[in-house]
Amino acid sequence: MNSSDNYLDINRKSWNNVVDTHLASEFYGQEKFMAGETTLKDIELKLLGDVKDKKILHLQCHFGQDSISLARMGAQVTGIDLSDKAIATAQGINQQLGLSAEFICCDVYDTPNHVSEKFDIVFSSYGTIGWLPDLDKWANVISTLLKPGGKFIFAEFHPVVWMFDYKFSIVEYSYFNTEAIVETTEGTYTDRDAPLVNKSVSWNHPLSEVFSALINAGLSIDQFQELDYSPYNCFQETEEFEPGKFRIKHLGNKVPLVYSLVASK
Repeated sequence: MNSSDNYLDINRKSWNNVVDTHLASEFYGQEKFMAGETTLKDIELKLLGDVKDKKILHLQCHFGQDSISLARMGAQVTGIDLSDKAIATAQGINQQLGLSAEFICCDVYDTPNHVSEKFDIVFSSYGTIGWLPDLDKWANVISTLLKPGGKFIFAEFHPVVWMFDYKFSIVEYSYFNTEAIVETTEGTYTDRDAPLVNKSVSWNHPLSEVFSALINAGLSIDQFQELDYSPYNCFQETEEFEPGKFRIKHLGNKVPLVYSLVASK
């Protein structure tokens, strides 16, 4: 069996393995979050707008900080994630804060078998679709679970980012989705020196693949933007050129690091 055939088990184990390190990290700022600080960034907040009383499905929610941030804004939130440890952590945090977000452990593609309702908004952000081999299936899940007139709101790292090696010194990978990328890495993006060794399976997805999948699933692309910075300091060789905005130091504003879009049903 190829690793790509067993990618769900491999990636679930990898994400389970980093939950404790992520939860304790300065990167995720759990103490400030528990005290009321939102983890949502300006990029997605501007696209989300007023979410009070909106029903939101958050795909690939990790341990639920963004989902709970949305719940604090008055939304009715359901978060799903592949990692059973992350979902258990999210459920514990939600209970501790006395909020009503719901968290379900499942694969993205299997979501319609776990939720029967339709949503005003499906939301996904930062480092999500690279774990999925088939964007047509992903887009069909989104379309299936959106109400008529509903919105898909998406912020993601730009596919150009994933062409480079970790130090952004050479182009190591294809921009296009040519094959599964199987890696074994040490540490994690919140702590490069953490005593973790994880195997993972991922895929690069060019913008054309993203757009085509959404359009073929019956969605209309209403907004799209490319940004020359990341709101997260999760890459190597970065500099913070404005508060909360990070670039690859030697590349400056020459490459896009993030894109966002809004699609409607």
